[in-house]
Amino acid sequence: VTAANGYRVTVVDVNDEVLASAQRELEKNLKRTAMHVTKGDTEAAQAFFAEAKARLSFSSDLKQTVSSTDLVIEAIVEKLDAKQNLFSIVDQAAPPHTILASNTSSLS
Repeated sequence: VTAANGYRVTVVDVNDEVLASAQRELEKNLKRTAMHVTKGDTEAAQAFFAEAKARLSFSSDLKQTVSSTDLVIEAIVEKLDAKQNLFSIVDQAAPPHTILASNTSSLS
């Protein structure tokens, strides 16, 4: 959704296979969104998809990625210690103005 609305997005994971799977799923969902937004206009949908896809990137280097970002939204496993560890790394690597957000529904 964010890339479809004009923002650059980098998806980060330490596992390259997970990143590849995420890329496939995001592109599939983005194509569906493009067709919906353009009300089935194939040419407009292709342009919408291409523009949004150009704003998506994928990385396994967390520190490098967050070193120049304005917003971090984590979406890792729902375990407090894992989230605390991730936020500790991000807090040290990201610029002071970076907003840190969590996609957490519950913790265990």
